[in-house]
Amino acid sequence: MAVNNDALALILGGGQGSRLFPLTQHRSKPAVPIGGKYRLIDVPISNCLHADIRRIFVLTQFNSASLNRHISQAYRMDLFSQGFVEILAAEQTPDNPNWYQGTADAVRQAMRHFVHYDADYYLILAGDHLYRMDYSEMVDAHIDRRADITIASQPVNMDEASGMGIFRFDRSGHIVAFEEKPSRERLESIGQSIPAGAMMARHTPDRPFVASMGVYVFSRDALFEAIEREGATDFGREIIPAALGRYRVTPFLFRNYWADVGTVSSFYDANIMLTRPDAPFKFYDPRRPIYTHPRFLPGARLGDCTARDTIIAEGSHLDRCTIQSSIVG
Repeated sequence: MAVNNDALALILGGGQGSRLFPLTQHRSKPAVPIGGKYRLIDVPISNCLHADIRRIFVLTQFNSASLNRHISQAYRMDLFSQGFVEILAAEQTPDNPNWYQGTADAVRQAMRHFVHYDADYYLILAGDHLYRMDYSEMVDAHIDRRADITIASQPVNMDEASGMGIFRFDRSGHIVAFEEKPSRERLESIGQSIPAGAMMARHTPDRPFVASMGVYVFSRDALFEAIEREGATDFGREIIPAALGRYRVTPFLFRNYWADVGTVSSFYDANIMLTRPDAPFKFYDPRRPIYTHPRFLPGARLGDCTARDTIIAEGSHLDRCTIQSSIVG
């Protein structure tokens, strides 16, 4: 499979992860284990590889040692290919002694390392989401609509909308307004943001709002111009609102499971979801598996045990126990 030379991926992994503490006491968010044997960073990297996007930069800052080690051990590309998964750690330079101040600032500071690559489109991805997406479909939609910026979006209910960035659309389905974490009163005044005629699998009357997933495709010129905006450090709070009216911004309506696992509560819920027989997300999809570093551990050993709706990872040794709706690994 040929390397997709039109697109380059930037995965953001540099946040402190304070909402996931104590899981992030000694590691960054993307390095947090999930599902018994994977790391969160495996999700966006695997999605990129399945979309044949094999030029991938991971931007890191806090507690990045274990993340750096995992990436270097798990994702070694063929010596004769043009693909790579490369870590760009935050750094101080003579021109800029500051660390990353936000998602957009991280891309701005790292830009000098990837600006010389020949890429027409840039995917900006988060390192703490659980989902399986074909990024090539999103890039194709971006090209077909002649967009400058495309934002992956999902319908949400009012409770979810109050903690996310919410879009408003015009009749043609283009994004014309964006509000970050609006109050419940504001949401009631908005009413709904679903564009007319949109076909969305999770769209019901209980999910009248469309929220940003924090997954973006930028055309080259639009990205480099947008991140140079003075004082702008974050994509959701500053870059995207400022881009409306200046650039052609369109949604990519995602139809499958997606979860932001950036809090202890959402992380727990996502893990328990994986144990359900009807789980909407499964790591063992044979068509698009999630890759990780093979640890070469022995198979799980169970003695006198009863287990139900449970994931037991390799290397586990269980005896005289009853386990239900759990992950052991």
